[in-house]
Amino acid sequence: MEQMQNEVDAYISQFKEGYFSPLAMLARMTEELGELAREVNHFYGEKPKKDSEEERSMEQEMGDLLFVLICFANSLNIDLEEAFDLVMDKFATRDKNRWTKIEEME
Repeated sequence: MEQMQNEVDAYISQFKEGYFSPLAMLARMTEELGELAREVNHFYGEKPKKDSEEERSMEQEMGDLLFVLICFANSLNIDLEEAFDLVMDKFATRDKNRWTKIEEME
């Protein structure tokens, strides 16, 4: 994750404009999430893609979303590895008995 954050920062740092404001970043993330939702709806939902619509993949849309998330984190000096560790600790402690584990079902 650190490598990805560094790579994105190196890319963004070459432009005078730098990172967008937090509000603009959130808007971009929402836009990218909407594009992913549209692809999921086309693939798994009841709304088939029109013949005139561009072919995009969920992989592409997730990549776009990840890029914006990394930009957002970088702009706020958030270490995503640290953020990930915090959420995994939460799942391992607070939520450890929330769902039925596979071995409990057998």
